[in-house]
Amino acid sequence: MPQCEMCGAEEASLTTTKVEGAELELCSSCTDFGTEVRDESTSSGGGKYSTSSSTGKSSSSSGSSGSSSGSGSAGGSTRPRDMFDDMDEIATDYDERIREARESRGLSQEELADQLNEKASLIRKLERGDTLPTDEVQRKLERELDISLVEGQSSDDADWETNDAGTMTLGDVVKRKD
Repeated sequence: MPQCEMCGAEEASLTTTKVEGAELELCSSCTDFGTEVRDESTSSGGGKYSTSSSTGKSSSSSGSSGSSSGSGSAGGSTRPRDMFDDMDEIATDYDERIREARESRGLSQEELADQLNEKASLIRKLERGDTLPTDEVQRKLERELDISLVEGQSSDDADWETNDAGTMTLGDVVKRKD
């Protein structure tokens, strides 16, 4: 009997659900944490998906903002956009980038904070890596210090991208520490 990939409960039938960007096979009680993914039964073949929220709202009712990403793909329908498509990943060394850029301009933490109209304690926390910058503070820092705090796509991310649906499992990616 298959197990839910979230809670481990054994159920006769599981539902493919997208949770925070990952498609998981979930039991009926865990599907509320994400968006159900259903195969379209069209003559064009597999690989095309249609999603609907677990609350019953259809993805076709969502706005078409940002539909330009995927307009160059072959085929009629594209994957619906979600919040993770628009998110940029903060670089792991953002604290060093901020500190080095500030020091190269000869600014103290207090002076930089004044220029950004932020508190000096926030700059200290950012440079120690204690806190992540909000989107607004990130834009201010990038503009003022002429730096980028966004990490480019790494080779590790490319391992996750595949057109072959269902062949890779979590066990293929995770490395255990025994």
